[in-house]
Amino acid sequence: MVRISAVEAFLVAPRWMFVKVSTDAGIDGWGEGTLEGHAGVVRAAVDALAPALLGTDPLRIEDHWQRLTKGGFYRGGPVLSSAVSGIDQALWDIAGKAHGAPVHQLLGGPVRDRVRVYGWIGGDRPADVAAAARAQREAGLTAIKMNASAQLGPLPSAAETAEIVERARLVRDALGDGLDFAVDFHGRVSAAAAKRLIPELEPYRPLFVEEPVTPENGHANLRRLVESSATPIATGERLYSRWDFLPVLEAGVRVVQPDVSHAGGISEVRRIASLAETFGAVLAPHCPLGPLALAACLQVDLAAPNFLIQEQSLGIHYHDGGGAELFDYIENPEHFRFDEGAITAPPLPGLGVAVDEAAVRRAASRGHAWRTPLWKHADGSFAEW
Repeated sequence: MVRISAVEAFLVAPRWMFVKVSTDAGIDGWGEGTLEGHAGVVRAAVDALAPALLGTDPLRIEDHWQRLTKGGFYRGGPVLSSAVSGIDQALWDIAGKAHGAPVHQLLGGPVRDRVRVYGWIGGDRPADVAAAARAQREAGLTAIKMNASAQLGPLPSAAETAEIVERARLVRDALGDGLDFAVDFHGRVSAAAAKRLIPELEPYRPLFVEEPVTPENGHANLRRLVESSATPIATGERLYSRWDFLPVLEAGVRVVQPDVSHAGGISEVRRIASLAETFGAVLAPHCPLGPLALAACLQVDLAAPNFLIQEQSLGIHYHDGGGAELFDYIENPEHFRFDEGAITAPPLPGLGVAVDEAAVRRAASRGHAWRTPLWKHADGSFAEW
C-alpha cells in the first residue's frame, strides 16, 4: 500500500502558498492553500496537520478530509480551511496520477471539454478601464471583471456613484454586446449603497455583481438586494463550507464563488457546486491566485454541470512588482493557454500541472510577506479594502 511520507509547505512570490504531499511510491501531489495576507499562518497550520497524514494511505481522500476538518474541537475558519484545501488538492493530484487520469475523470468524467475564463481589469483603484478592457479582448478573452471603486463611505456621494456607473458604461462600450463584464464591489459598499448602485448598473448588463456586502452583513441584506434588482448577485470567496453557502442560496444568490484554496479544496467545492445546483444556482469559482489553484478549479469546472465561468489571475494587479506571474512555477503553461476565451481540458493526469519544483524551492528560500492593504477614509477611519 502507498503511504504518505512527507508534507511540505512553500511560501512563493507574489503571495502564494503551495503544498507538496510525497509518498513512498514516488508519486507526489501538489496543491495550493493560499490565503491572501495570511499565507504564513496557513503554512503553520499545514505543518500542524501533517503528523495526522504521515504513514497513511493518500487515496483515502474523503477520510482525510473528514478527520482534518472535524478532528479538532475548534473547527473551520479561513486558516484551517485553507490548510485543508492545499492538502486536499495534493491528495487528488496523487489519486489522479496513481490512476493515470485527470482528476475530473475521478469526479464522474467531464461534462464539457473547455472552461470559459475571465481576466481582471481596473485594480483596486480603477483607471482607464476602457483601454484595459480592449486589451483583454485583444488577448482573446471574452469576459472580464473589475472592481467598482476604491474605498467608499457608507453612503457614496453623487459624484462617486456617477464615477462607478460611468466606468461600467465605458467598459460596455469597449466590449460591445458580444462580450461580458462583471463588477466586484469587494465588500466595500454598504447595503444601503448597494441597493442604490446595482439598479443604476443594470442598463450596462453586467454578468453579475460580486460581493455587494461583506459576509457578516448577512443574508437578510443579500435577500433584499436579490429581490430589488434583475442583475445576478454573486458571492462566496469568504465562505468556507457548504454550511456557509446554504443560507446564502436560501437568500436567493444564484452565482456562487467558492475558492478551491479557501473552502476545503476540491472535495468541498465539488459538494458546494452540487448544493448550488439544487437551487438553480451556477458555479463561478474565485481564483485570483496561483497556477495550482487554477488547475484545481479547472478539474472541478470540467465535471460540474452548473459551471458558469472561471476567474484566473494572469496579469492581475496583485502581481505588479511581486516577482512572479501566473505560470512561472510550472513546466507546461501551453496546456493553460486561452483559446477563444477558454482553456481546453489539460491532458496530464492529476491536476494537469507539471510543477517546476526547483523554481518553487528557490522562491520559497526567499519567501514573501504579502499583506492585505490597510485603507483609511479621508477622516482617518478604517475603510474596507
